[in-house]
Amino acid sequence: MFLGRVVGEVWATRKVGDLEGRRLLVVQPLDERREPGTPKVTPVVAADPLGADLGQRVIVAFGKAARVATLGMDGDFAFEAAIVGIVDEIDAPLAPAHWNEEHDPVRGAP
Repeated sequence: MFLGRVVGEVWATRKVGDLEGRRLLVVQPLDERREPGTPKVTPVVAADPLGADLGQRVIVAFGKAARVATLGMDGDFAFEAAIVGIVDEIDAPLAPAHWNEEHDPVRGAP
């Protein structure tokens, strides 16, 4: 799992049956700390069963955890990531300042 911020939405008129009726959001991981020379973490497309809004902080799960949270079961489904929580507050003294910033990436600063 990771913490991220919703930065966009994916619209696909043609998709496999597993994705029919599912909202797909683009989530940018909040933790940009990385070893020198390694690539920046890229955004992830995640199924959204909770109705997260643009700019909100979310918890994203991968694999079996994502499928169980979204469908109530594990199996061979066409998505690997899902939003499993919408974050209200983060209480972590050593967390980067941008974790608690309220910022809408589309419309700019709050």
